[in-house]
Amino acid sequence: MRGRKALSIIVFVTLLLSGCSTSKFNGNRTGNESQLIMDYTILNTTDFQMLKLVAGDIVNFEIKNDSGKLNIVFQKDGEKPAYEGTNVPTSSFKVNINESGEYKVSVTGKNAKGSVSITKQ
Repeated sequence: MRGRKALSIIVFVTLLLSGCSTSKFNGNRTGNESQLIMDYTILNTTDFQMLKLVAGDIVNFEIKNDSGKLNIVFQKDGEKPAYEGTNVPTSSFKVNINESGEYKVSVTGKNAKGSVSITKQ
């Protein structure tokens, strides 16, 4: 009887603890060839979007970082990043595109809360 009760407690505690995993993403995301828009209450992962851009395009970055760490990399495949930010604070800026092609924007968060809007002008 004692063994059965102990086993029941162990199973209960195991089930209880397995439900306590950290969320990777809770929010909304919209992405296509000209934008990546994310609004999140938790970001604990990396997300990316490919943007098709031509020389002369301007990409607008609107970052709101309420808490946590947020890193952003924006680059054409195999080339030096056009923008790279670590622990990006709330900010707004533009990046001019000098060369046509597909650009990858990667957003990585650790316990991050806020929003990211990266759009072709």
